[in-house]
Amino acid sequence: MVRDYSAFLPGGTPARREPRALERLGWGPAFAQQIDADALTATPPVRVVAVHRSGLQVAGDGIDETIPPGPEATVGDWLLYNCARPRSSRVLDRKSLIKRRAPGTSREVQLIAANIDTVFVVTSCNQDLNVARLERYVALAFDAGIEPVIVLSKADLAEDPAPYVEEARKVSDRVPVVALDARGDEPAAALADWCRPGRTVAFLGSSGVGKSTLTNALLGAQAIATQGIREDDAKGRHTTTRRELHATPGGCLVLDTPGIRELQLTDAAAGIADVFEDIEALAATCRFTDCQHETEPGCAILAAIDDGSLDSALLARWRKLQAEDAFNSASLAERREKDRAFGKLVRSAVTAKSRSKE
Repeated sequence: MVRDYSAFLPGGTPARREPRALERLGWGPAFAQQIDADALTATPPVRVVAVHRSGLQVAGDGIDETIPPGPEATVGDWLLYNCARPRSSRVLDRKSLIKRRAPGTSREVQLIAANIDTVFVVTSCNQDLNVARLERYVALAFDAGIEPVIVLSKADLAEDPAPYVEEARKVSDRVPVVALDARGDEPAAALADWCRPGRTVAFLGSSGVGKSTLTNALLGAQAIATQGIREDDAKGRHTTTRRELHATPGGCLVLDTPGIRELQLTDAAAGIADVFEDIEALAATCRFTDCQHETEPGCAILAAIDDGSLDSALLARWRKLQAEDAFNSASLAERREKDRAFGKLVRSAVTAKSRSKE
């Protein structure tokens, strides 16, 4: 059956059924403007709703398929589905992309999620709360152009959640902090402003902080298994094993992710600058433009440390993230350059071999 996708283009008139199907998956003008009506009919849009080892699970208007690995896509991506050659399906330009350097010694970039509107950075009202870790997640969100919200779960188990809220607010004046009980109806009410119809939100954080419990609360069902934390150190156990989008009754899409043990930033300089904007502002007033903030005269940052207006621990965390991002970004750039050089070498060898046969 040939479907009419014209209503999904900018200025299109909503049809009675098709717009609802794609809109429930988060389709909007940012994607519609990338394609014309003929292409939409030939290669209908689908969204990656889950990533499996065997491939990508995609959903669209009347489409629910698992396509083999091929497109460089992640959960949340929109594809133009080529049913004859699924591996050739085209990934549409993204509104946002969450990525990190892959764990271990690899220099690869791991794509975590795409086209997310709001990231809920989840931690617990217990000893799991770590400001440095929160800064990493917020920098990741800022760099991707995603609105971050810090969610403090298990507030009901804390004798007084106020100190945890105060600690989380140190991360950035631009990031709301919400403390709640992850069970029951409270999450749906507390997070309603960000979980509107057609939007896509993601829960990110360590294992055991309540991401799956929060997702279940928004879904209004126990759709995802949950586990408790280890009582001796408040560390969690992996429950979610894959990244998957879930539709809430209110029309919002929720991404539950496995706990992230290692979050190495790469190409995230802008996000780090946003988190540490006070330090960045001070650095701009140093006497020397190439000031390293170590022993140079006229260093505004060192002066702020001396007069107590800047916390030395905050400066240390800024330095650490900057150094990490610079190292990872340089390593990736170096790998890309080597790949280009290798490709050039191969092309030269093929050309030479071809000429020798003439």
